[in-house]
Amino acid sequence: MDLQIFTLSNGIRVVHRRINRPVAHFGFLVAAGSRDEREDEQGLAHFIEHCLFKGTQKRKAYHILSRMEDVGGELNAFTSKEETVIHSSFLSADYSRAVELICDIAFRSTFPLKECEKEKEVIIDEIHSYKDNPSESIFDDFEELIFPDHGLGRNILGTIESVKNMRVDQIKNFLARNYSPERMVFSSVGNISKEKLHRLLERELGNEALEPGNERTLIAPPSFKPLKEEQSRSGYQTHVVLGTRAYEARHDLMRPLALVNNLLGGPGMNSRLNLNIRERYGFTYHLESFYHPYLDTGLFGIYLGTDPGTADRSIQLVEKELKKLREQKLGVLQLSKAKKQILGQFAMAQENNGALMLSFGKSLLFHNEIESFDEIVKDVENIDAEVLMEVANEVFRLENFSSLIYRNNQP
Repeated sequence: MDLQIFTLSNGIRVVHRRINRPVAHFGFLVAAGSRDEREDEQGLAHFIEHCLFKGTQKRKAYHILSRMEDVGGELNAFTSKEETVIHSSFLSADYSRAVELICDIAFRSTFPLKECEKEKEVIIDEIHSYKDNPSESIFDDFEELIFPDHGLGRNILGTIESVKNMRVDQIKNFLARNYSPERMVFSSVGNISKEKLHRLLERELGNEALEPGNERTLIAPPSFKPLKEEQSRSGYQTHVVLGTRAYEARHDLMRPLALVNNLLGGPGMNSRLNLNIRERYGFTYHLESFYHPYLDTGLFGIYLGTDPGTADRSIQLVEKELKKLREQKLGVLQLSKAKKQILGQFAMAQENNGALMLSFGKSLLFHNEIESFDEIVKDVENIDAEVLMEVANEVFRLENFSSLIYRNNQP
């Protein structure tokens, strides 16, 4: 893989892949997400992400939003549990414009009070919108069951009350604690030389005084106790999530769990859950399994939305598939097919240069290294059926599963 990694004079790491394509992708990633919030700061990382676009020392919000769109590019940002990202896609000829703008947003935002107050209403509307969609809100409510009273279990958006009470001094305090150069990465995929990209970044940030921050302290989640909860919700469907804690991102069994998760309920229409619940019985339109590895823990779960009359039977069928994976070792052909499928999915994802830019940045940010495709292939090929059974018997134990069900309350 033709990757170049270097460090700026201010200590920020940069990963760049040069490609001969007309469209480029550039992003700024910082290891500061909702799990880094204090108890009275719920939703603050996401609020900061919004307010970064409200004005800088030389730009108003309109000029920020128009800067890339004026040349046909895109500018966006997102907040997760563990990071905040600002990123842009644009024509390679506009590299200088994109680098300058993202540096301006990330390091010279002024958080004008009037604009930030207006943005609170936007986020509150976002919270209302999310609450109106049970197939989305159930995932956040389920994480609260798995990680109670912890940053990983709190909604990234915050609550209506917490958003209303946010202050500019809280923003500045959060930035001072978390936005330090050793917790930042620039990631780039596009048609520009490493030398020119280096010059652009040094030009924009060379005079920026960045102080090393405090080392990131991850607060471990509390001990896990399986819980089962049901709620009455309006709507025509019953929504279900089942799951438990799983391996962290650097665990030796992380990739085998990713493989068995893909086999069970990944994006393929030939996943076991899809074939045996949707195709055979027609009980559900949308079901999936998911695995989210975090830095110090992980989450495995299964979601399905179904008619109220078929919800309990659907759950039984899910449990039956989990039992098969615990008790029946994959045959040689089954294992080979599962490996080829996940490697093919990964190879196809490598064709999406925007996603690749984010993947490179996140790997460097959290692990200070980036695996090549060949290394991933070797890792997957070394997985055997015995390891997959070991993973299934450790993670898919139903006595360790929590469940959250939104029961339909229609007459």
